[in-house]
Amino acid sequence: MEPTLGESAIRLVDEYLSKATRTGAENANSTYSHQGLMQYISGHVVASYWRSRVYTPEVRQYMDENRFHIHDLGFLSAYCSGWSIEDILLQGFGGVDNKIQCRPPKHLNTALKQTVDSLFTLQGELAGAQALSNFDTYLAPFIRADGLTEAEVFKCVQSFVYSLNVPTRAGFQAPFTNISLDLVCPAAMRGSPVIIGGEPRTEWTYDDFQAEMDVLNRAFTAVVVRSDRNGNIFSFPIPTFINSDLNLEDFRSMCCRLRLDVRKLHCKVGGLFGAQPLTGSIGVVTLNLPNLALRSEQGSKESFLQHVADACRVAKDSLEIKRRVVEGQSKLYPYGFHYLAGIKKRTGSFWTNHFSIISVCGLSGTLSLLFGDDEGISSSQGQVFAFETLEYIKDRLQEFQNDTGHLFNLEATPAHGRRTYSV
Repeated sequence: MEPTLGESAIRLVDEYLSKATRTGAENANSTYSHQGLMQYISGHVVASYWRSRVYTPEVRQYMDENRFHIHDLGFLSAYCSGWSIEDILLQGFGGVDNKIQCRPPKHLNTALKQTVDSLFTLQGELAGAQALSNFDTYLAPFIRADGLTEAEVFKCVQSFVYSLNVPTRAGFQAPFTNISLDLVCPAAMRGSPVIIGGEPRTEWTYDDFQAEMDVLNRAFTAVVVRSDRNGNIFSFPIPTFINSDLNLEDFRSMCCRLRLDVRKLHCKVGGLFGAQPLTGSIGVVTLNLPNLALRSEQGSKESFLQHVADACRVAKDSLEIKRRVVEGQSKLYPYGFHYLAGIKKRTGSFWTNHFSIISVCGLSGTLSLLFGDDEGISSSQGQVFAFETLEYIKDRLQEFQNDTGHLFNLEATPAHGRRTYSV
């Protein structure tokens, strides 16, 4: 006999209070707490909704057989998103009826405060990371406009970093935040008038503020290399900058290992009145490659790749289902609904520029299972087949993108949870 709803709820409370399950401690950013208990219960309820009411029997089968892991089943929302600082500078944080509406910031401290407020609020509408790009480029002009000294900039940035590490997110966590630092003004922003107080300052352009960018970045570095009063490091925001020959304008970093190639975006013109920063991930499915290897014929590349293809197909189906659900429930996310309204107007969908992510884990162990330790990841043969496997998956994602018209991306996910690795 299936347990009643009340019995299931009591079991969940007992599990969390007794610390009998690893799930409650799987996220290093969450601490055993009353908020953690609430998140544990609601997460199980929402996960049951996805499994019972939304996903197909084939998707459930692949989940139950550990062929893949669907991340963040406990949230009825998209995974992660990048937002535009330009939106905040032009209109102020807000945009939702009957909620506070800020005026556009005129000073560095208020710009940083509204940035914190927006990240905290939007974190409540999505499961994963919240990101901001061009952080130093957009904010550097406020330093000159305010006439701030380097010490005063340090205090503003220090307050910003401390605020982002306060555990106000559900589950007694700090919001998972990422900022991208340009270090120098991107080519796309050179010659563009700066925005202060919601108005373009035509006498100033963003490429005029290299000295102020340097001050801001020195202040940020000085803050994060220190620790708090108890010696704890600052987990957030995760800073990202491109220090290779990659084109800085072509990438947006969302979280610890997710980097999106935005060359495929439908619109690339920036801000609420354009789309480039407003990208992210609709959801993530990680293929359990060791599990697929155990289902394959020993030593058979063809058998293994067929299992990979089948898992990719079902993972794609699950992501397409999730995209339809999240799009259909967009009013559940009122601030996202507001900030993505321009995307909806241009493309017909709020989440057009959000990627479907299929990722992998356990490739090293997979090679040993298929071919033995002598042909593992340390061998030249193993490395060649590892690249072949990733290229094979990438080709499948390109097919999915062509078939669905939706963006797909291949990621290396953090997979430290035991459920992801179960074979």
